[in-house]
Amino acid sequence: MDLVSIDRIEAARDALSDVVRRTPMEHARDLARLHNGDVFLKCENLQRTGSFKLRGAHTRLNALSAEERERGVVAVSAGNHAQGVALAASLIGIRATVFMPERAPLPKVAATRGYGAEVHLVGEGLAETFTAATAFAEREGSVFIHPFDHPDIIAGQGTAGLEILDQVPEAATILVPTGGGGLVAGVAAAMAARKPDVEVVGVQASGAAAYPPSLAAGHPVALDSTYTMADGIAVSRPGALTFGHVSSMVSDIVTVSEESLSRAVLLCLERRKLVVEPAGAAAVAALLEHPRAFPTPIVAILSGGNVDPLLLLRIIRHGMTAGGRYLSLRLRVRDRPGSLGALLTRVGELGANVLDVEHSRTAGALELDEVEVSLNLETRGPEHRAEVAAELQSSGYTVIS
Repeated sequence: MDLVSIDRIEAARDALSDVVRRTPMEHARDLARLHNGDVFLKCENLQRTGSFKLRGAHTRLNALSAEERERGVVAVSAGNHAQGVALAASLIGIRATVFMPERAPLPKVAATRGYGAEVHLVGEGLAETFTAATAFAEREGSVFIHPFDHPDIIAGQGTAGLEILDQVPEAATILVPTGGGGLVAGVAAAMAARKPDVEVVGVQASGAAAYPPSLAAGHPVALDSTYTMADGIAVSRPGALTFGHVSSMVSDIVTVSEESLSRAVLLCLERRKLVVEPAGAAAVAALLEHPRAFPTPIVAILSGGNVDPLLLLRIIRHGMTAGGRYLSLRLRVRDRPGSLGALLTRVGELGANVLDVEHSRTAGALELDEVEVSLNLETRGPEHRAEVAAELQSSGYTVIS
């Protein structure tokens, strides 16, 4: 199997010079303290279409012959590859048809149509959508644009690696969100040629980590199912070409939990003022979950920022819970006038913010003169959360949970 050469990546960079943005590189002081060395964020969430995918999509479409362009292109995606192909096709002047799952986020569907592609919503998951897209391509004679397993796609994504070397030439580790593997393969190919001592580490969601079993088996292995909020990297089977690059060029693959993903999205929003989708925040999740595990300086790629606002609200709540910022308590309080008010006053004195209160006289195991109060509180972190619970207990309130 021929691996993508540095010449091919550099040619892609030249062809993309007027198409993609040279995305910013941000220094992250809070993450630097956690890792005792410099940490930088490569902001591909600020790329055109909101993700790195335009790099590979435009490179692939730009290489098509006149006859292939006339036939049009077909793509399948949950969102980011769809938008990359749609915009690339519009810029080059190619008819694009994109198949997306029926439950694809509405903003991603609207954006794909806004870039000029014809969109078909088919299937509950990507497997069904993929089948429909390939059948359409065969029937119509269109060119199928694979989301990751093609040399041009890998070369285009590898241009992000060349930018990283220009911006942080002293980088020792590059953390890359990884689904099918197009981005990590491209970055690894660029590093292998230009700075082979850099450790390129792929990051997968633990509920959609196809690379660890595949690497153990020595060939791509399909997962029975995937479950993660990071739909952009929820790929059940690596591609043959991307697997060849990862197995020979990538230093390691690490996995991250859903809690770490949501904490990473929240951190990017709160501390960096960056909107990042869960898949795009996977590298930051690795920094949170594996402190001081990687040689510094570290570059973490924020691979995408296309997140449904409704999902973002849920992720923020999930991230605050995972970060110890919420406290749910059930307490027994004497059933006397002013008791509830006194409890809430004490909570305020402890610096916690009351989100909601439930007051019940009919809960089980209550004494005749007791009521049960359920509180949902916002706290400043794990230590404050423990302090609030302990202080309420020592103030005479019976804390049930």
